[in-house]
Amino acid sequence: MNVAVVGGNKCSRKIYKVAQKLGELIASEGWVLICGGGLGVMEAACKGAKEKGGLTVGILPSFDAREANPYLDIKIPTGLDYARNILVVRAAEVIVAIDGRYGTLSEIAFALNEGKRVYGIETWDIKGTIKVKSPQEAIERIKRFMGTVAEYNSP
Repeated sequence: MNVAVVGGNKCSRKIYKVAQKLGELIASEGWVLICGGGLGVMEAACKGAKEKGGLTVGILPSFDAREANPYLDIKIPTGLDYARNILVVRAAEVIVAIDGRYGTLSEIAFALNEGKRVYGIETWDIKGTIKVKSPQEAIERIKRFMGTVAEYNSP
């Protein structure tokens, strides 16, 4: 399963640690972490995932893969700037938003418009976003949701 982690390219130390923990937990579940490939929340989540042997994918805003954070396994340069946010959303089954500004807001909006589950940790208060207090709660909620979807789709 692919989980997108979205959030700002600048963040506080507290938010960095939250994102790093989320990345660790995503990797521990054997899920692929998708992000925008930049710094801040994206870097922290990728760092956490790599520490647990996870796979990380960055869908980059520029044509230059050298701008990616150092914890990416797969770098996809797009040259699309913020328009690449729709690709981040479409590449994942579930989205977790942490903190963030307008770029994160656009990703939340795209995800909700696509009918995808969005979990939020200290991020925009948008109808349809499921607020969670911690990375652990986000993972548990995702597992419950995916179990429900699997049961619904089984023959």
